[in-house]
Amino acid sequence: MNATQPHPHKTDLTVTHVLAELLERLEHSAVPVGAEQYRSVVLHLVNELGDVEPGMALGALLDTHPAAAELYENVNYQYAGLCRSALDASLTAELKAKEAIEKAMKPINPQLKEDPNHGKS
Repeated sequence: MNATQPHPHKTDLTVTHVLAELLERLEHSAVPVGAEQYRSVVLHLVNELGDVEPGMALGALLDTHPAAAELYENVNYQYAGLCRSALDASLTAELKAKEAIEKAMKPINPQLKEDPNHGKS
């Protein structure tokens, strides 16, 4: 019987770091980058990210390499959604918008009653 063995994760991030650096350079290149070169780097980085042990070291690498972090989110979206997006900023913006809407819906002076004949001739 052929039992599947769990795939051991890498803890050495050297190759992942090099690919993340390369992707950042391609993303910010002042000269046009060939599609095949870009695609090759992305595919290699996707493979590396799939083999890397999740944890603080990977988190630190992704914190310093935004293009790799975005790629990581996209690859893992089905499992974790936008797991690296700043949720605090989104939540704060949503709460502020809700407060502004509630404030706008309140009457300016609650003691003034609306004239029932207003707008009628």
